[in-house]
Amino acid sequence: MKIPSTNPSYNYSIIWEKEGTTESELIQILEYSKQAQKEWKRIPLEKRVIYLREVYWEFEKQKEALAKSIAEEMGMPIRQARDEVQYGLTYFEWYLNNAIKYLSPEITRETETEKHIVFYEPKWVVAAIAPWNYPFSMCIWTSVQTLLSGNTVIFKTSKDVILTGNLIAKIIEGTTLPKWVWQEVYWSGELGNTLATSDIDFITFTGSTSVGKWLAKIATEKGIGCVMELWWSAPWIICEDADIDSIIDTVYFLRYSNSWQMCDGLKRLIVHESHYNEVIEKLSQKITSKKIGEADKEDTDIGPLVSEKQLEHLSIQYKDALEKWAEILFQKSIDTSLQGAYFPPTLLWNINRDMKVWNEEVFGPILPIIPFQDIKEAIQLANDTEYGLGAYVFTEDSELFLEIASEIDSGMVQMNNLNYCIPESPFGGYKNSWIGREHGKWWFHEFCNIKVVSIPKK
Repeated sequence: MKIPSTNPSYNYSIIWEKEGTTESELIQILEYSKQAQKEWKRIPLEKRVIYLREVYWEFEKQKEALAKSIAEEMGMPIRQARDEVQYGLTYFEWYLNNAIKYLSPEITRETETEKHIVFYEPKWVVAAIAPWNYPFSMCIWTSVQTLLSGNTVIFKTSKDVILTGNLIAKIIEGTTLPKWVWQEVYWSGELGNTLATSDIDFITFTGSTSVGKWLAKIATEKGIGCVMELWWSAPWIICEDADIDSIIDTVYFLRYSNSWQMCDGLKRLIVHESHYNEVIEKLSQKITSKKIGEADKEDTDIGPLVSEKQLEHLSIQYKDALEKWAEILFQKSIDTSLQGAYFPPTLLWNINRDMKVWNEEVFGPILPIIPFQDIKEAIQLANDTEYGLGAYVFTEDSELFLEIASEIDSGMVQMNNLNYCIPESPFGGYKNSWIGREHGKWWFHEFCNIKVVSIPKK
C-alpha cells in the first residue's frame, strides 16, 4: 500500500508516495539486521566512529536539501528547519567525539591480586520508532549512539515525514557504512505489532503514552530493554521577581517554535498575579509581530501544523476548553488565503483543570495561562499532571529556583534562559513521561549489555 506525503502549507497537496513496507519485507529486514550485527559488533569502536563520521559529513553536505524537505512535508518554517538540521548535527558530532570515552572498557578495581573490568557490549538489534516533529534530529538521537555501541538499527520513520525519512536513508546508503547496519521501514502503524514482537533486542520509542506503555509491556514480556519518551505537559512558573523583558523571547520560543509542535515545549504558563497582565500584553505583542505563512517562505515565522489530523485533534482540545468556560485573552488572525493545517495562535485564561488543554499534551498554538499567589500554589499547579518530563522556572533568586526545582516532579528543570537539552546531559522524565534516559553517557549505556570481568593477577 502506498503512503502519501502531503504538504500542510498548501492544502495537503500530495508531494510524493512511498510503498509501505510489507510484513514479508519486514521479516527479511530483521534477518538481514541480525546477520549484519554479527559483523558490525566485531568492528573496533574506533572504526565504527570513522564509518559514522563519513555519514555525518554527508549529512553536512545535504543540510539544505534536508531542511527543504522538512519544511515542505512537515510544515516547519524553513529557517527553523535549517536550525533543526544543524541541531541534529551538533548532537551527532558530540556522540562521535565521546564514543570512545564512554564505551571503552573501564577498570572498577585493581589491586596487587586482582583486576575488575567493565565491558560495554551491544544489545544487538534495536527497533527505533520515531515521531514526525523533528524528523532529522530524532533519527540522529535514536540511531547514532545505538550504532556506535555496536548495535544494528531498524528505524521506523513516521508516515507524516516519509519523504524526509527516505532522503535520510538515501544519504546513508551513499556512504561506506556496511549494508544492513541501518535500515529504514515505512508504514502507517499496522505492522507495529510485528516489529515489536519480532526477534529484536531493544525498543526505543517517542510518542503517545498509551502506545509507549503497550510497547514497554511487550518489551517486559520479551525480557528486553526499552527507552520511551512519552507525552508531557510542561509547566512554566514565572515568579514575582522575574524580569519579564529578559524572558519573553524564551517564553515565545518554547511555546511557538516549530509551529508549537515541540515535545519539551512550554504547555502551561503559571504566572505570579503581579505579572499576569504584563506577560499577556508582551507575549501578545510578540506573537502579533510574527508572520504566519507557508513553511517554504523565508519570511515565515509560524507555519502550519503537520497534518489535517493534527489540526482536527487540536480543534477538539480548543472546543473542549471553550465549552468549559475558558476565555480567549488573545488570538492572532490568519490570512484567509492560506489553505492548510493552520490554527490561530491563542492565549486562554479562566482555566479549569478538567480541560484537555490543561491535562493533555497540546501540540499546537494554544497556551493556557493561570495566575498564582504564592510559590506553594505554583508548585501544586506545576505538579497537577500525570506527566513529568521538563519544567521551567523564571526567577532572579538561585536559592528559590533550587527550592522549586527540588519540589517539581520532573526529570529536567531549567532556570530562566538556559537550556537543559544538551548532548552531555541525560534527557528524560518522571511519571507517565519517560522510561530510561537519552543522551550523554547514559544513552550509550542504555544500548549496552554491561559485563563485569574479574581477573586474578599473578
